[in-house]
Amino acid sequence: MKQDIFQAIADPTRRAILTLIAIQALTPNAMAEKFDMTRQAVSKHIKVLHDCELITPKHSGREIYYHFNAKKMQEFDHWLAQFRQNWETQFNQLDQLLTTIKDQTTK
Repeated sequence: MKQDIFQAIADPTRRAILTLIAIQALTPNAMAEKFDMTRQAVSKHIKVLHDCELITPKHSGREIYYHFNAKKMQEFDHWLAQFRQNWETQFNQLDQLLTTIKDQTTK
């Protein structure tokens, strides 16, 4: 079952896992060592991230290494970009208004 990317990144542990494997591919055991939780609990988070294609597994011998899927995160970033431009415009307008008010009060 495919998971919703927003559901996946809503959890702080899953965001931390993404941050870890964005730097370096890790096995589930290596990830579990970074958190105060069991390997089984980490595996549940891995499943959610894998189901929404934010991470991809690669087998190396008996180990499975999970890699960060930058392309999927880029799709998410493109979706956010439309909102980013809107709030940047609003922040610029607010900045100009504050500058105008500051200039008027110093005169």
